[in-house]
Amino acid sequence: MFEKAFRVKSNTVIKGSDRRKLRADISTAFPSLSPDELSELVPNKDELNVVKVYAHKGDAVTFYVLHKNPIFFQLEKQLYPTVYTLWRYPEMLPALKTWPAVLQKLVGGADLMLPGVVVPSCGLPKVACGDCCAITVVGNRAPVAVGTVTMSSLEMMNSGMKGKGLNVLHTYMDQLWAFGDRSVPPTIATPHEAQEALAGGDESGEEEGTGEEGEQEKGDGIPLPAPEGIGLTDTNSTCPNIQELSLAEGEEEQGDEDKRQGNGDGDGEEEEEEHNSRSPQEQMDELLLQCFFHALKMKVKKSDLPLLTSTFLRNHMVSCCPSGKQLDIKKSSYKKLSKFLQCMQKEHHLLQVKELSKGVESIVEVDWKHPELRSFITTEDCGTADCGPNEGGGGCEVPYHPPEITTMYSVTARLEPLFQDAQKRKGAALQPAEVRAIITDYVKKNELVDENNKNFVSINPTLCDCLLEKSEYQEIEKLKWDDLFTRTLGKMQQCHQLQFPGQPAVVRKGPVEPIDISVASRGSNKKVTVIKNLEVFGLDPSSVSAALQHRVQASAVLHAAPGSKDRVLVQIQGNQVQHVGKLLLDEYHIPRKYIQGLDKAPKPGKKK
Repeated sequence: MFEKAFRVKSNTVIKGSDRRKLRADISTAFPSLSPDELSELVPNKDELNVVKVYAHKGDAVTFYVLHKNPIFFQLEKQLYPTVYTLWRYPEMLPALKTWPAVLQKLVGGADLMLPGVVVPSCGLPKVACGDCCAITVVGNRAPVAVGTVTMSSLEMMNSGMKGKGLNVLHTYMDQLWAFGDRSVPPTIATPHEAQEALAGGDESGEEEGTGEEGEQEKGDGIPLPAPEGIGLTDTNSTCPNIQELSLAEGEEEQGDEDKRQGNGDGDGEEEEEEHNSRSPQEQMDELLLQCFFHALKMKVKKSDLPLLTSTFLRNHMVSCCPSGKQLDIKKSSYKKLSKFLQCMQKEHHLLQVKELSKGVESIVEVDWKHPELRSFITTEDCGTADCGPNEGGGGCEVPYHPPEITTMYSVTARLEPLFQDAQKRKGAALQPAEVRAIITDYVKKNELVDENNKNFVSINPTLCDCLLEKSEYQEIEKLKWDDLFTRTLGKMQQCHQLQFPGQPAVVRKGPVEPIDISVASRGSNKKVTVIKNLEVFGLDPSSVSAALQHRVQASAVLHAAPGSKDRVLVQIQGNQVQHVGKLLLDEYHIPRKYIQGLDKAPKPGKKK
């Protein structure tokens, strides 16, 4: 379920009542946990966050995060522990055992097939259809995956250990694991486990090998390797070479099969095999570097600088991607464009990137005479990736995604004592729900709820200094809950958070500046449409200008915005407010509330 990146909808601190409900739900779902273990999983004091996300297939999932590690996830009102929790409590769930090599396929999104399950001498654990179950590997009892079984243990044995055994929901090394601290599974050995595994391998290894090949034929046949320096077989002292042996045997069998076929394409196959032997991350790094050099050498001109980094990726690098391949920077070792460009700047000295506007980086200088850039040779299939033409007429580009804008409030010096228990200092940005939760916890912790009427809160000295005016010190002794929250937000400084795709979130002071569309007069009876603040939403003014010019067949120019060194406004001939609105709303999907001046469009029947 989490083999691909998910989208975070919200991240808030859990309420006291929800914390108690979560503890009760965990106790009901996993009765083997003792009260002390429940208190460790859901402590009373430590900060516990509720993170709501959308998986890549659209499923709504809720994470419960403690100490920056997800401990449980909830899907369709059913709780499942993560591998971080199972490493602390390995007896929490019944577990099916498999071989280390199978883990690579599970991480890639495959389910566990019964031919790959190792049956111990004591038999399979007792499970019913639909039960939550863990997966371990031979030589280590630390679980590496969680899912639901498709049949009972008795039905598994009666089927001859054939078919699908477990629907995998979460694995070690998937995106949910990466949401935490990315720690490695501990070594939890079992007495005589190595002897049982080796004895079972002699008897059923041939059958399991057949099951593995069957799985490979159904899938893409390319196993997903573990991250560098991370591997379960490295921590397994009792059976260290099982994965190496199984992989070596598979390669040897594949080599014999290729020799028997004798297809005569030895050299090409060797190159392809060498390419496939590299991890997907290394292949993506190579593709990223190739598109980067090609874009600088063939697409970007000196007159284009300064160039927004997001525009460089969207309009130039993506268009240089060879056909049949897809550039995805999240699958590279850099993960983010800013980190990749920083490497190109500091280690290779190819370009210079500056933050001309807060949170928005631009390429301001390129070393066109750099040896690496001059020696780069473009391949024939570069820049032939399938994509539709864009209105600007300049190559292909990936769809623009507007930033996620969240209204937030920052703690001021006056309110700092009120947020001291929550460890939020001056300048800390919080969402309204977080502010409400912190204030509620403060009131309950200090027992300020009025005993006679729980709708009112008694004012203590701290609340008096933080929220009341001097003229109200002697007049107000109690406040309603809503009035308390309203006053708190009113005393805080409003700010907003911009989350651009593939970039870290940026918090800026004040409310978000909307895109401003205005109509001005030039000369005797000429009108022009002026568009401002496009950079706030990550839009390149030159791209917007080219798109509008192509759409309305009118001249468009760029001017420096008055009073701002790093912003540019677009000016297009005539009253084009209606066309500008359609472009921003329909093409770029900017929310209407962030566009100002749409009412200045010409009325029907009147001349522009």
